[in-house]
Amino acid sequence: MTQPELFTIKPAIAAALSSNQPVVALESTVIAHGLPHPLNLETALRLEQLVSTAGAVPATIAIIAGKLHVGLDHEQIKRVATSDDFRKISTRDLPIAIARNWNGATTVASTAWIAQRAGIQVFATGGIGGVHRGSLPDVSADLPELARTPIIVVCSGAKIVLDLPATREWLETNGITVLGYQCDELPAFYSRRSGLPIDARVDSATEVAQVCKAQRALGIETALLVTVPVPEEFEVPEEILTGILDDALSEAERTHIGGRELTPFLLSRMARQSEGATLRANIALLENNARVAAEIAKAIV
Repeated sequence: MTQPELFTIKPAIAAALSSNQPVVALESTVIAHGLPHPLNLETALRLEQLVSTAGAVPATIAIIAGKLHVGLDHEQIKRVATSDDFRKISTRDLPIAIARNWNGATTVASTAWIAQRAGIQVFATGGIGGVHRGSLPDVSADLPELARTPIIVVCSGAKIVLDLPATREWLETNGITVLGYQCDELPAFYSRRSGLPIDARVDSATEVAQVCKAQRALGIETALLVTVPVPEEFEVPEEILTGILDDALSEAERTHIGGRELTPFLLSRMARQSEGATLRANIALLENNARVAAEIAKAIV
């Protein structure tokens, strides 16, 4: 059992959870490390606004002075977006962050872990981590967390810089149900199509809620992955993506960038090379996923 004293839950979120109102968790790594300033702050506040407008309560999650904060106020979000002392915290880092009173921005893995234990059933993000390209078996901590944490995760597939076929195979092997929200194949982050299969198409939040209810009734303790394509007007053409991704991968290899620094480096480099097209797509899909997540949260309460 987790210890309640380790959690600081914003009063509005605690009230919503106790009265069975819809709540949507949001990660903080995208604020601290994923987007440039001031877009990171603007986007973080916009995501909260979109969730609220859609009828749910937003819960941005971060670690502040060793406490697991479920829900941040404006000043705390601003601090995450502007301070350079927020470390990137995955699930494995949580005990160290608590013991040493760190400030931390939570990844998909740690956000899902914290949100589910706080009682939140839906989490919206951009793209999940996955199996990295290359010969080494490098797998993001997001994937095993999804395999053991029963929460609905709304995303636009895995980040395009990853090995998407291997990631899809990992999800299948580990029993994670993948739904396509108003789409017939797995989205590929900046692209609406990947050529990879989903397990079933759903066209409404109500259908997602039905699948979730059945999954929980069966006692299946994995995440339910709801994949939503980037809005069509913001999709980056595949021929552009391929070229700029190859360039970014070559640059990372030349400069020996790897590990947890690789994905943010590649995404930043691709944003520059595409003259901001991938950045605009990233923000658009984050916003769209927040809206969809709020509708799902309302459907499951």
